[in-house]
This record gives sequence, C-alpha cells and structure tokens, in this order.
Amino acid sequence: MIPTMADHTFAPDARSEPYGVLTSGDAVDRIVLESSTLLVEVITWGARVTSIRSHDRDGRPGEVVLGLGDLAAYEQDRNYLGACVGRFANRIAAGSFTLDGTRHELPTNEGPTTLHGGPEGFDRRLWRAELNPTASSVRLHRVSEDGEMGFPGRLEASVTYAVEGNDLAVSYEARTSAPTLVNLTNHTYFNLTGSGSGTVEHQSIMVDGVRYLPIDKLRIPTGELRAVADTPFDLRTSTLIGSRLRGADEQLRRACGFDHTWVLDDSVPESAGTRRAARVDDPRSGRSLEVWTDRPGVQFYSGNFLDGTVRGRDGVSYRQTDALCIEPHTFPDAPHHDHFPSAVLRPGDVYRAHDIYRFGRV
Repeated sequence: MIPTMADHTFAPDARSEPYGVLTSGDAVDRIVLESSTLLVEVITWGARVTSIRSHDRDGRPGEVVLGLGDLAAYEQDRNYLGACVGRFANRIAAGSFTLDGTRHELPTNEGPTTLHGGPEGFDRRLWRAELNPTASSVRLHRVSEDGEMGFPGRLEASVTYAVEGNDLAVSYEARTSAPTLVNLTNHTYFNLTGSGSGTVEHQSIMVDGVRYLPIDKLRIPTGELRAVADTPFDLRTSTLIGSRLRGADEQLRRACGFDHTWVLDDSVPESAGTRRAARVDDPRSGRSLEVWTDRPGVQFYSGNFLDGTVRGRDGVSYRQTDALCIEPHTFPDAPHHDHFPSAVLRPGDVYRAHDIYRFGRV
C-alpha cells in the first residue's frame, strides 16, 4: 500500500501498480519511488510526475506538487501537469523550422506557435516502464516515429526517474534515425507549502543567471541575451516572488508574470557534472527546493495561466500563481537563432541531459 499522508517516514522501495485505462483501451501504470525522506509517484501516461511528498521542518510529509484526481483528468489535461514534454520543450515560432536546407512544418497549439512539441506531444503519449526496485528508479521509454508532430527522424527516447535521499534525479536520453530537434524537460508544478494551499507569492526564489531571454508579444525569444541587472529578472539573491510579479516591466506584462529562460553561468556552484539553476524557499513549511542541471538554460514559470478551470486531486481549483515550474532545457526557439545552443540531434549521436530536484529545509 502507498503510505498515507499521516505516515511520517517512507521506506526505500520502487513498485508498480495499475492506475487506470485510457479511452483508447491502453492500460496505464503508476510507479512509486521512495527513499526514507521522499516519495515520488509517476504514471506511464506522459511519463508524468503525479505526486511528490517531502517532509516539512517538523518532519511531517506533505504533497508539494499539483496533481489531478484520476487518469481521466490527466488524459484531458492541457497544462502539462508533471509531464515529460517534447520533442521540443517550450516554443518554436511560426510552427516551422529549417534543418539542413529542408523546411519542416509543425502543428501549432498556442496561436501561431508550437508549444511543448505540439498538440499531441510527449505529454499525451503512453510510455513503457522498466522498474529497478534495488535502485528506487524507473526508466520510461517510447519511440516517436518519423514525422510525429512534424518532426523528422525516428526518435527513441527515454526518461529515468530515480529517488535517493532528498533527491529526485531525472535523466534523459534519445537517439535518432535522421537529423532532428530534441529538447526534453519536466513540467511539474511545485508549491512547497502544499498542493491546494493557494499562492506561492510568499515563497522566495533565486535563479543563478546574470542574463535572461526577453520575449516578444507571442512569448518567443527576441534573440537578445539581456543582463538581469537593474531589472525584475535579477534573482541572483533570494527574492520574494510576489514582490516582482506585478511590476510595470514590459516583459512581465507580456508573460503575465515570469515565463522566461535564464542563461546559466559557469560561475555557479557545480556538483557531479551539474550546476545549480535555482532555489525556492518556503518560510511557512520550512521546505526548500534546489534544481541542479547540466543544461544551458532554465525556465521559471510562475503559474500565470492557471485560471481556476482545473480542479486538483484535493478538490481545489488551481488559480494563477498557485504553483511554479522550474524547467531546465535548451533555449526556446533555438532553431531560429544561430547564436543559441543547438538543439539538433544527428544519427550516431546521443542526446543526454541530467537534472536533480533536491528537497531540503530553509
């Protein structure tokens, strides 16, 4: 049995159980990963993180991510709750890109923009799970056929979730049969006070970047790498989220808050091939979250487009700023900006990326 919220400790373990059946008739499993201090649940629909329970300052476990009540709700979800998004996370302008002289047309799902891989991206696909109980980890994998959502090449992709101590490690790998774009990330919505507890505006955030990517009116990067100094985007020291959201800055207005990529710098703390991207502190629960990555950028999204139409597992409607996302990735719209880090994957090469979500105390 999965521990209840009343349980104060978890036991190192990994197990799988049936979760439900999609309208297609395909079965979906839930995988539970545990250490002594962290419990993570993942489902094979969209390779989604559906639950993370960590201890507060008093050692009591609590739910810290937004989630839905059942598989039917996840099948209808268009907010990417907990999902692995791809083939290209974030935005591609005008629903098209040119690679090696060939233009590829993609379906759009945010006006004229392709967002998170298109209307039927990786978040809306069934993944196959390989459980590793001794390591408290699971590898989920799928094949994205040539032409899926307009992307060239047959892509074999996997994401591995592993729980050890206070860390949730997320590792990505992909191989392709033809030149293509790959940019994968996880879209979990965090609220360290607790899922359904309301706004995160009282929490503080730090992002380890001295530059960020300004966006146009369609939320596409302009190509500029702008210094954060003397702007609301200077989050190099811990900053109250609510103190910045409603400023007069044009960039904040365009995104209805934060929905931007920060350029990660080589000067930030490094560990095991990753560098710290961001830290969130919650004074109410005493919880903290650090995100470490080997990617060139990180997106901080302040839940701007949660509009109350989604009702969570706790029966509460999720509204603007009820959670935040921290998404390590390659820069948005990379194929249209030659000076951005490349998102091209070629046959014979292997796409790899590694992120760590580290839970702690304030």
